Amino acid sequence: MAMYRYGERTPKVAEGACVSDSALVIGDMQIADDGYTGHGVVLRGDYGTIHLGPGTAVEENAVVHIGPGSISKIGARVTIGHGATVHARRIDNFALIGMGAVVIFDAEIGEWAVVAQGYVVPNGMRIPAGELVVGVPATIVGDVSEKSKHYWRYGKQLYVDLAHEYPHTLEKIGEWC
Repeated sequence: MAMYRYGERTPKVAEGACVSDSALVIGDMQIADDGYTGHGVVLRGDYGTIHLGPGTAVEENAVVHIGPGSISKIGARVTIGHGATVHARRIDNFALIGMGAVVIFDAEIGEWAVVAQGYVVPNGMRIPAGELVVGVPATIVGDVSEKSKHYWRYGKQLYVDLAHEYPHTLEKIGEWC
């Protein structure tokens, strides 16, 4: 992993978190225990402060950033899907940001809410707990079912397990170019 201090802003990564060696962690970033930060992820706490809660997975090629002087609080066991771009002020526990989704500045995502893949949450939108949103711009289309929550508990645990396994089982075996 490449970690960069930006002025007085220094990243903090909990010992039990796993951050890929191809991820960039910049500035005032806090990554809690059991977190997974995938390959190609960019976490930018250069202008503001970003807290990733325990067991949160930021999947490959996602970007998490926040505006000047702002704080982004991302709760426990949140999943930020592959290629997502997140500038949210708050994402509560167990929420899911789908692959390729975009969450614009000052948005707030409630607990167990789901932003479906590829959709856009506009600036300042508040998504209540347990709601599913789709569209460009995003609109609420219904509740997240108990069946979906059960599935996502399983998926979230996979990334916690991966965060614990990678340091012991992932081995760089060479350069290809």
